[in-house]
Amino acid sequence: MLGKNVTIEIFGTLTEKRLYSGYIVDSSDRRQVYVITDSELHGTIDCTVIASAMGDNGSQTRLVAAPIDEVFYEPDIAERLYNTSVPFKKINCIYEKSCGAVIYRLNERNDIKILLVKNHNGKCWTFPKGHIESGENEEQTALREIKEETGLNVEIVPGFRQISCYRPFGKIRKTAVFFLAKAERSVVSMQQSEIDYYLWVSIDEAMKMCRHENDMNILKEVRKKLAV
Repeated sequence: MLGKNVTIEIFGTLTEKRLYSGYIVDSSDRRQVYVITDSELHGTIDCTVIASAMGDNGSQTRLVAAPIDEVFYEPDIAERLYNTSVPFKKINCIYEKSCGAVIYRLNERNDIKILLVKNHNGKCWTFPKGHIESGENEEQTALREIKEETGLNVEIVPGFRQISCYRPFGKIRKTAVFFLAKAERSVVSMQQSEIDYYLWVSIDEAMKMCRHENDMNILKEVRKKLAV
């Protein structure tokens, strides 16, 4: 049922963090669901099923819904389910959010070089990024993922934030937030479990190597920001 729009009747509030209990009105078995929201809910609400939460060893699975057009990611859902009576260990969510950066440095001739990486599961060159974790803001996620994947300590350039939205397969809806960051050194320590290759290239070369339109649009904005 992930991604399906349903009508839910609210019958209880579970926590102070806007977590409600309800059941699907148009379900023959009146299937129970959790509903998370940033609003106060009463009565019957049109929602989207955004996640399924599974207990230990698959002991219990509960659907999680949210009012249509409200978006919640896995860390948000996990935090709200934390104080429920069932300890959920695994959450599958249709919304995924990652944060990273277009990293650049200046070489000995003061030319701008962009860092491109190729992930294990990816066929295309792209920029370092990773999933946001509970308690992190976007910049903290970007800095942590960059450090983990490349070993680089970078400085985020103020005033640059680009969003890439896409659906790689099925119902999953991914959002990637990219900042612009400057590195002072060129030596990259690849995270072997994540990254296969890396290259420092010019913006023109990066434009030719990146295949996804979203990445190319981000590079165009980098060019404007760096005035090159």
